[in-house]
Amino acid sequence: MRTVTLTLPIDGMSCAACATRIEKVLGRLDGVDASVSFASESVQLNLDTDKQTLSAVTQAIAKAGFSVPQASMELALEGMSCASCATRIEKVLNRLPGVEAVVNFASETVQVHFPEGTQSTGALIAAIQKAGYGARALTDEADNDAAQVRHAAQYRHELKIFLLSLLLTLPFLLEMLAMLAGEHHGWLPRSLQLLLATPVQFYVGWRFYKGAYSALRGGGANMDVLVALGTSMAWGFSAWVTLAGLTHLHVYFEASAAVITLVLLGKLMEARAKGKTSGAIEALIRLAPKQARVERDGGFADVAVSELVAGDIVVVRNGENVPVDGVILSGQASFDESLLTGESLPLVKAEGAQVFAGSKSQDGMVRIRATGVGGRTQLAQIVKLVREAQGSKAPIQRLADVISGVFVPVVVAIAMLTFAATGWLMGSWTQALVHAVAVLVIACPCALGLATPTAVMVGIGNGARRGILFRNAAALETAGRLGLVVLDKTGTLTEGRPELAGVIAGARSENEVVALAAAVEAGSEHPLARALLAVAQARGLSLPASHGFLALPGQGVLAEVEGVGQVKIGEPAWLGVALPEAAQAWARQGCTVVAVAIAGELAGFMAIADKLKPSSRAAVAGLQALGIRVVMLTGDNQDTAAAIAQEAGISEFKGEVKPKHKAAEIEAYKKAGLKVGMVGDGVNDAPALAVADASFAMGAGSDVAIEAADVTLMHGDLLHLLDAIRLSRATLTKIRQNLFFAFIYNTLGIPLAAFGLLNPVIAGAAMAMSSVSVVSNSLLLRRWK
Repeated sequence: MRTVTLTLPIDGMSCAACATRIEKVLGRLDGVDASVSFASESVQLNLDTDKQTLSAVTQAIAKAGFSVPQASMELALEGMSCASCATRIEKVLNRLPGVEAVVNFASETVQVHFPEGTQSTGALIAAIQKAGYGARALTDEADNDAAQVRHAAQYRHELKIFLLSLLLTLPFLLEMLAMLAGEHHGWLPRSLQLLLATPVQFYVGWRFYKGAYSALRGGGANMDVLVALGTSMAWGFSAWVTLAGLTHLHVYFEASAAVITLVLLGKLMEARAKGKTSGAIEALIRLAPKQARVERDGGFADVAVSELVAGDIVVVRNGENVPVDGVILSGQASFDESLLTGESLPLVKAEGAQVFAGSKSQDGMVRIRATGVGGRTQLAQIVKLVREAQGSKAPIQRLADVISGVFVPVVVAIAMLTFAATGWLMGSWTQALVHAVAVLVIACPCALGLATPTAVMVGIGNGARRGILFRNAAALETAGRLGLVVLDKTGTLTEGRPELAGVIAGARSENEVVALAAAVEAGSEHPLARALLAVAQARGLSLPASHGFLALPGQGVLAEVEGVGQVKIGEPAWLGVALPEAAQAWARQGCTVVAVAIAGELAGFMAIADKLKPSSRAAVAGLQALGIRVVMLTGDNQDTAAAIAQEAGISEFKGEVKPKHKAAEIEAYKKAGLKVGMVGDGVNDAPALAVADASFAMGAGSDVAIEAADVTLMHGDLLHLLDAIRLSRATLTKIRQNLFFAFIYNTLGIPLAAFGLLNPVIAGAAMAMSSVSVVSNSLLLRRWK
């Protein structure tokens, strides 16, 4: 029995009875001894890990109506040489109580999630080090200068080592050319070959021995094991033949030296190519300036951006990038926000407008009051979101992970079988050694490990540059598999800026009905509320005071208005009234019709017009051209829904669908075997967004991170939905190509090597180039438009 003691914080407890309830729920779990404290809002656990998992405990707490706060951390990894290393680190971390870890071999990082207070950075790093690898914490700061300097220095060091290896290996290449020309005895003395090959084997190749030792000590095996074992066999045999003076036997110093040199070359090219996959992150980070011009003590001072605080007055001159999120106090300028929102044209902004860190000022100077600084800016949120998405794992990668986990031991077994079978059948143990070395050298799972994450990193980065933010790799993959897309109407197909198109008033005047309705809507953020308030302001109407505001999603709003009593505004069906002919005509024209009741009596009807976005019809046609069914679900009446659907080119639609019923409609489509995407505003549509296979939120500016959605379309344009699906399909195509190349490489390469059809040197070159080809193929996604 292995028991661990943990203290978990708990959110949602409101009284001592809550603590008792949680204790009862946990008491039913086998292997759990729990003591809940209402005062400290925590639970003390003694957990028998042989009988129970921490995940089961947190799930039980969630089912009881409470929650355990979750923490997350990102660590940079060192010492990984192939996909098997990534699999090994994941297994080690996931054995820790409550830990869920995802390793990205391409970016050499791991994302770790765990219940708050159960793990520390030191404990996680220690577990990784025990497995034979290195790790360090990544800061949340956008500035990656130190990391870039470190990587540049490491690359220069690796380049020097490779050049030394190449210099020592060149004579062997000349020897091989001489043998190909018919000089079977060669011209390089064996003693000199030994002298040249030894530093390559043990100085240049020390990294492979070190990596192999660390992996084996941690209970795993990786590419380093294959390279170290294969080259050691070739060098060791050749050294024995040379020192023993066995001139009738061949030596294979050129194989060991050339393999190590070619593997290093492949790693250098791979590192250079992998660096380009994070180009989107670097482009976003470069948007943030290092210095800001700030008003202080009656003058101006240049201050490091890291020292700014909310409330500072920042001056942004023509051609400068904005260092903070804020509101313009004075001045006017055009702002290029293309890398933040995907909007290609600069936006003119003046006093009162919001500006965002990373946007570039053009044709003017402004004074800004900072509202978001450092990690609280929209730019920092985007960088964090993109980095997390690039580090996540796509479902399509599961097969590659399973294979990578058992690949190296299987290859070693095949190499041993090849050695034994070749030696017995051919009667030449020297030839058997060559075949076994070729098997070990060619069978590297690097290409397999890089196939998916490199394409995901480039695809997600490409989307970020165009204002399409994927929350994770699963969202990127699912978007490309959609067979049906459900569209909301308001703010998705339409502008989301409704205008009052007409009023039918009864006993009261039109202005009185508008004023009372606006008084109620003053407490709402709905687009209808903004339309009514704008009309009331334009007409110079005074609004009476209101209180007791209540919003009923999909139905309407009500409030007590001073002097008249309760006022209701909403769906005619909610108020129990039928539409007159004039109101029905509005609905047939695509207007939303709402009824107004004052003190329990019908006071009139209002028509709200919301224009279709100019791009909506083209986007719908584009989706249909991709073979995707398009359905519109809206809470508006059937006549209004029919008018908007016809204008947008949508043949399938449903009106009078409440927000809670949209989720049920999507569930029905899913049960019919369809992959369903939902596009909405992320507020009333949250339930539907949550149940869809892939959800898209129409966002812009300050609404960059809508929690309910898998994908945020920052420009709020349906054409970006089309782009997101096309980008997802292009990324999936690259992943399939990469996996095909990786699988076919090993499927063909290992048998060829086993049957002696591949020289170890050729095998080493093929192994090195396989990883480079996969990464290079992924980089072609950067050309996607």
